[in-house]
Parts: sequence; C-alpha cells; structure tokens
Amino acid sequence: MTDMPWNVMPRPDWRQRIAALPVESRTRLASRARSAPLFAHAYAFHLNMRFGGMTPLHLAEFASARRLSGLKIHVEDGEQASLNRMPDDALRAFAAAVDGLGLELHVETSTTEVAGLSDAARIALATGATSLRCYPRYEGRISQIVDSTIADLRRLKEFDPHGRLRYTLEQHEDLKSEELIHILEAVANPRLSLLFDFGNMINAFELPMPALRAQAPHITEVHVKDCLVQPDRGGWAHLACLSGQGDLPMHAMFVELLLLGTDRPQVLAFGLEEEEGYFAPALRFPSDGLDPFIPARSASFTDIGSGDLAARLRQEFVAAHRQVETVRTLLQEIATEAERIEG
Repeated sequence: MTDMPWNVMPRPDWRQRIAALPVESRTRLASRARSAPLFAHAYAFHLNMRFGGMTPLHLAEFASARRLSGLKIHVEDGEQASLNRMPDDALRAFAAAVDGLGLELHVETSTTEVAGLSDAARIALATGATSLRCYPRYEGRISQIVDSTIADLRRLKEFDPHGRLRYTLEQHEDLKSEELIHILEAVANPRLSLLFDFGNMINAFELPMPALRAQAPHITEVHVKDCLVQPDRGGWAHLACLSGQGDLPMHAMFVELLLLGTDRPQVLAFGLEEEEGYFAPALRFPSDGLDPFIPARSASFTDIGSGDLAARLRQEFVAAHRQVETVRTLLQEIATEAERIEG
C-alpha cells in the first residue's frame, strides 16, 4: 500500500470507464442504474433515533414514502424502541408492518461474538429479515482478530439451521480487503459474503477503488456515504459529510458495483447511510508491522455536539432526505451516460 498523501491520488474517470464498455455492458449498466435496490439505513437517522424518539417503524415509513426497496436497521437503533428491546410479539408486529409496506428488511449488529450474533440472528428471523450484517470489534493483533472472527462465523449454521438468512461481513475500518477475503474463504459458508462500505477502507489505509476491485467477487451489499479524508498520525481518518461533497469517487464506485454479476445483479442492496459529522480515526498505518495491534473500540456513534439539539436533529433529517435525491440523481447520470450514442 502506498504512503502517498490522499490528495495526490488520481480520481477515476467514470465517464471514460463507461465509454470503454461494450454495448451489452452499457445497456446492462443503464438498466441497473435505473432500478438499483436502494434501502433506507437507520444510521442516516442516528441522532434522531438516539435523542428524537424515532423508532424502527418510523424508518420503515420513511423508506415507503421515498419509494425505497427496503430498510437496514441495527438491533440497537431506537433506544427503548429498538429491536433488541422488543418482545417476540412486537417483533412479529414489526415484521407484519414492514411486509405490509412492501419492504425488505435487513438487520445489522456490531459484533461477531457468538452471544451477540446469535441474538441478532434470532431477531432477524423473528422480523422476517432476509440479511444480517456483522463485523468484528475485537482488541488484539490482526492475526488474533482474524482467527476469532473465523471461529465465530463458522457457527452461523447453528443460529439459522434452515438457512433463511444471508450474512454479510463488513469492512469496518480495521481489516484490509485481503484479510476479509481470507475470513470468507476459511469460513466457507455459501450464505456469507461481503458488505462494501464506500468509506471504511480509508481507516485501514486502503484506497476506495483498489479495495472495491479486491472485494468485488464477494460483494452482495453496500453502504453508501461520502466523507472527507484527513491525515491522522501517518494514516487516514474519515469525517463523513453530505453525499457528493466529499473525497470519495461515488460515481466510479457505483459504476463498478452495478456491473457486478452477469445474468443478474450481484449487489442486492445499496443502503443509504448518510453520516454527516461521524468521525473515525485511522486504525492502520503505512508503518505497521506484519501483525499490528488494534485497540478496543466502541460501536459507531456520532457526537451530538453542544449546540441546539432540535436544530441538529432537523439537520440530520433533511440530510437523510437529501441523500435519497442525490443518489438517485447520480444513478440517473450514470444511466444517461451509458445510453448516450457515440458518434
């Protein structure tokens, strides 16, 4: 991995990439860009769900109102109203509400440890979810984290013996692409794949496009966001910002992700995870030895700040709505470019 500063990296030319595609691929790209499965993501309403009384049902209603395909929600989103606080009858009622709105549900958790993962699987099955996302949050050497994660994920069949769920492992700021792929290959569960986050490779000192290319054969779901990349102790931190206003090559990433899969799209969900104000420090560095140490860390959260709470909650709400339109515009631009007749 290069130790060059972020701002001297060449930005990929997504229009040139589309122009070089064969006609059949351009046609497929245009069709997929117009029908991409966009999902509401609870983190876009992180502060509203912590401090504003927003519930999982409110998120489902947002997804329905914006004509999205589904919703992704963490088991802890919504405080007292969260999925992990719901009794079984409330989980079943939520499942019926989501189904009644014609939406697909994906559940997420921030661990691979057996207790947390098994409980998240129970919730996912009770709510009729089709997918469960996880990621390791261990302290220790990379080799230890990888080995522990493999051991955890080898038990997935115990939690879901009838194979109703798909599972995704997310790159979440500490592991590099080759380490994630090694975990998948070692676990060898056909229902386990990767969730590609637009910005999380930054903290592991990877660039977006090389990380995407490495993970591409295994990616089935995506978290969509933008961020500003900041130098941090020789590595890279990221500060999430409004989509389209950051450093990430969003058009180029969408093009490559939409092209995955020949007969049918490989990517089954694009979660709209606007995270304005979320900060994540560097976790991997160019000076790392062969087996660097990762310190303990909490699950992701955004600092509420000390300003006007009501104004901050409104700001987040507006940003979440805006991201839907930004991404739809971006996809429309890709489709239009793919359909453009060359002279």
